[in-house]
Amino acid sequence: MIVSIDDLRQRARRRLPRTVFDYVEGAADDGYTVDANRRGFDRYLFRARALVDVSKVDHSTSLLGEQLATPIILGPTGLAGLLAPRGEELAAKAAASRGAIFTLSTMSIGTIEEVAAAAPSPLWFQLYVWKDRDDTRALVERAKAAGYRALCLTVDVPVMGNREQDRRNGFTLPPRIHFSNVMDVLRHLGWVLRMASSPRATFGNFVDHPSLTRTDAVGIARFTNSQFDASVTWKDVEWLRSIWSGPLVLKGITCAEDARKAVSLGVEALVVSNHGGRQLDFLPGAIDVLPEVVDAVEGRAEVILDGGIRRGSDVVKAIAMGARACMVGRPFLYGLAANGQAGVELALDILCAEMDRTLALLGRPRLAELDRTALRVDAPASLEPARSSARRETSTVTPRVGGTLDT
Repeated sequence: MIVSIDDLRQRARRRLPRTVFDYVEGAADDGYTVDANRRGFDRYLFRARALVDVSKVDHSTSLLGEQLATPIILGPTGLAGLLAPRGEELAAKAAASRGAIFTLSTMSIGTIEEVAAAAPSPLWFQLYVWKDRDDTRALVERAKAAGYRALCLTVDVPVMGNREQDRRNGFTLPPRIHFSNVMDVLRHLGWVLRMASSPRATFGNFVDHPSLTRTDAVGIARFTNSQFDASVTWKDVEWLRSIWSGPLVLKGITCAEDARKAVSLGVEALVVSNHGGRQLDFLPGAIDVLPEVVDAVEGRAEVILDGGIRRGSDVVKAIAMGARACMVGRPFLYGLAANGQAGVELALDILCAEMDRTLALLGRPRLAELDRTALRVDAPASLEPARSSARRETSTVTPRVGGTLDT
């Protein structure tokens, strides 16, 4: 029986070859940051109020002027189509069915146009600024033409993080069968057969790029890897602001200085994120830097938390600390791998049911009633490693108070 996000994770582990599952789980270097994202939530306890009418609980919200049924956003995750055929389209449909936002990654298997045609939900498009600015402009124009509501610029990938497990596994696109993984692949023939029906296993948004000398998956992967630009600066944010008329969101903000700079350039929303622990290791958990960013923007931009969400109670804590919404990546990917669109819908249902139960038991029946008085920040140190991942069972950190799968 599946009753939690961790149950979906275990189902996904059984259904995916190890190479693909490890790609989803991947963490940079020693995995400190990915664990810090989870441990951070353990340091914040609730202050429950009694004898409050909680017969009606409401977790709806508004974000960038749009009313939403839930504060949960499906974040940009590269190669979601490796978990299920047409994975991005299935996830977008699931988000639409639950009144949530879906964010398409630049590094998706499904194209900008295919996903927009498949799902009526509010769609955001995640962008990297490429070395070739004409290619970047072309992606922006395609997203605009397809009706995407917001542009979400990822700012924390000047170079790719060191994901050692992917290197050990020899992870490639498309995944290859070789001597070291042949038995594991044979144990997952269901996944092999499902993926055989997929139209492609490559970065779909670049299949027709005129500069490609090789149009197979390997050639496209080499081309996109060559386009990441370590010279991107705030001037590029100003340039994007000039060519994109809709809301602009920056993903990967972790300090007050950057938050204030973004607001000064007219950015409407910030995503407090350390890329799910997949880029720079030894960053603090995203929830730990959330108050610093919220306080820095002083209401001039909306703030979204990304990183470590596994329970609806985690969402409630983030909203109480000043976030307007939360992005999730791995939780919906587990659902996608477990059972396609229905699995993503189940992941959202689990999180929303946990949110409602938490709000009722907390005595705060509406998200709008949450603030920092709903939390205690004196969690005993003995609780910190309680939910640490298997990679770092004995991790501990010094408590802090105040101040998220792109690819």
